[in-house]
Amino acid sequence: MTDDISLTPGQLPPASRPARFRTGRAVAALFIREMSTTYGRNAMGYAWAVLEPVAGIALLSLVFSLAFRAPSLGTNFALFYASGLLPFMAYLDISQKVALSLRFSRQLLHYPGVTFVDALAARFLLNTITQTLVLMILLTGIIIAFDLRVILDIPHLALGFGLAVWLALGVGTLNAYLLSSFPTWERSWAILNRPLFILSCVLFVFDDVPQPYQDWLWFNPLIHCVGLVRAGIYATYDASYTSVGYVLAVGGVPMALGLLFLRRHHRNIIDRG
Repeated sequence: MTDDISLTPGQLPPASRPARFRTGRAVAALFIREMSTTYGRNAMGYAWAVLEPVAGIALLSLVFSLAFRAPSLGTNFALFYASGLLPFMAYLDISQKVALSLRFSRQLLHYPGVTFVDALAARFLLNTITQTLVLMILLTGIIIAFDLRVILDIPHLALGFGLAVWLALGVGTLNAYLLSSFPTWERSWAILNRPLFILSCVLFVFDDVPQPYQDWLWFNPLIHCVGLVRAGIYATYDASYTSVGYVLAVGGVPMALGLLFLRRHHRNIIDRG
């Protein structure tokens, strides 16, 4: 006697459902968990994501307005420092959050339906959306508060910010492996990142850097991201020194390496944790 299991057209048993649907559900669940854990269940958690860059921009504007009559571009200190600080903070925040994805979701990764890619994707998506909203809110707020006559070049602005996000994903993916496999790397990486704020042209424009330091500084990919964002805000700014292909390569190589290493070693990393 055999069991007669009939399925309606288009219906699949749970085990044979396409993997992409399982991945989508896992990412969505991790996304919601990340949102509630990181930002809490009230508005103040999300407000802090906006208040932190606001405080940074206000402090920079106050300090440098006392020393200089005008910023390197335009006449408004807040807008100038926002054009450098926002893409820089987006890179820093997203790369750090992605790098800690396996550590944050380690317990859930023991379930067969949740993969390390799901953990990376959920953290990346949430923090990218958050940083994009922060960019939109702060730029709009500065323009309205100071009554600035600014014509934004949205394609350049989106390209620069998108490259910063791409770079963050690549660096964060590789660090997700390195931080979990080599405990000393976390401290070493923190030390290496300390001068990055100064070396990413947040406080000045790339054109003001004298030779031969300008040629050396060009190899910092964040220079290109910040330059393109500023070209999207300041119509007269020439960002011809930027290279989209270079940033794509610098972000793509560590991403590929990170995914390769995690695919081979993620189970050992999870079990060891």
